[in-house]
Formats: sequence, C-alpha cells, structure tokens
Amino acid sequence: MSDQTADSPSAGKNWLERISQAFSDQPESLKEIVEVVREAEQRNVLDPDSLSIIEGAIQVTHMQVREVMIPRTQMITVKASHDPEQYIEEIISSAHSRFPVMGETPDDVIGILLAKDLLPLVWKGELRKGTIAELLRPASVVPESKRLNQLLKEFKQNRNHMAIVVDEYGGIAGLVTIEDVLEQIVGEIEDEHDIDDEAMIKTLGSGEYNVKALTTIQEFNEFFGTNILDNEFDTIGGVALKHFGRLPERNDQTEFYGFQATVLNADSRTIRLLKIERL
Repeated sequence: MSDQTADSPSAGKNWLERISQAFSDQPESLKEIVEVVREAEQRNVLDPDSLSIIEGAIQVTHMQVREVMIPRTQMITVKASHDPEQYIEEIISSAHSRFPVMGETPDDVIGILLAKDLLPLVWKGELRKGTIAELLRPASVVPESKRLNQLLKEFKQNRNHMAIVVDEYGGIAGLVTIEDVLEQIVGEIEDEHDIDDEAMIKTLGSGEYNVKALTTIQEFNEFFGTNILDNEFDTIGGVALKHFGRLPERNDQTEFYGFQATVLNADSRTIRLLKIERL
C-alpha cells in the first residue's frame, strides 16, 4: 500500500488531528505547538496566513502591555478644564475615536471621551467649557506588565477598546487599544488615517525605542542621527536579519552599528517589531 501524500484528504485529517491533540493534551511547551503547525504549513495543510495568525495568537500569551503600548509622550489627550477651541482642532486632525481626558495633574485621567459623543454637540453648536465632563466613559486602567492575552479577554468582557497603562508607581506610562493587541495576531491594521512615518518609531523612555521592522534605513538614520549604509536592504528589519544570520524568535538579541536590537514580534517568515537601545 502506498504512503499517503501530504495533499490527500486523509493526510490533511491526520495533521489536523495532530494539531488538535497538541492543543488538548497540554504539551510540555508552546514550542511544540509551533513546531506542529509549522510542519502542517510545510505540508500544505495550513496556508501561510493561517500559520501567521496561529503564531501571533500564541505569541500574545508571552507579550506584555509595555511592548505594544503608545507611550505617554505620544498620547493625544484632552484637558477637562480647557475651552473647546483648545482641543477640538487636534481631535479632528488626529482622526482618533477615543481620547483620555485629563484632570488637574498629568497623572489624573478622569475618563475617556468618544469622538462620536462629541460630534452632535459640535454640529449643534452646543459644545461649551466643561461639557465633556458629562460625556465621559470610565477609564480602564492596566499595569505595564499585564499579558496581552489577558488584556484582550478583558477588552472582550468589558467591551472596552482602550485602556490607560500605569507604571509600578501608579503614574501614566501610556495607553493601549484593542487594535494594538490584534495587530500582534493578524499583523498591521492600517486605515486611511494611519501615517506610517509617524508610527514607525515609538519612544519608550530610558533610551529605549520600539521600531517597526519595515522602518526604512533612511528613516532610522534621520531619527537616530546615524549613517547606516546597507546596499543589501531597504529596511531596518533587513539589517537586523543580516546580523542575526537566521530568522530570530521573540526575545532574541543582536547588535549592529552601536545598537542592541531585541525581537519583540516575529513570525515564521519575518521580523515585525524590534526594541532598540543604544549601546
């Protein structure tokens, strides 16, 4: 009797049974699950996109909020005590749907303002100083160390789309949205308001930066004041891959041109996100 081919229905069934078994029998490590699904993709049981999503879903169980949050310095907020003309233009130009509303101090978030709640008042000319206090939704607060899979579960249960991130001292460290978490699973989610050159590099503080692998070498040089020349690659992800000499996994590190690069997000085909520190 001839061996079953990888493309036959029975072979596909066998591989799906192996994947199901890997998830149900509490394997010794997530690495075993990844190996099973990667082999399934190589045998054409899974398509590459499905593999990427599975790996992303596994990856968020390891990742923490601090790795994907929008840093405090890049948050667009509204001061509750300000007149509408002081914030309405920025709300419109940012094209975001939710905004933290600040009280008297930089660490006092009194609620979340939804743009859709504000628009009717603007249209009717009824927006006045202090009006937004009546429109606020409760702010969800999470620590930097919270796991992304736990945060996603909370977003689903509470129907929240944004959370304020606090550091170990209770100060505001940044914010995180449900989109930030989902992008770790399905890849970059872009809309007509995304501006790539502003989002490619995020300052985390203490000399650390989150840098998307698709950041061009030119953008990297302009931001860090460097003069990296590499005729082989167009992006900083390509430079990192060259120095790794292989396809790295999450938390793998390498050094290049005076920087240490730590992989924050990667799949079976490429690097997605790096943490960059000057040496």
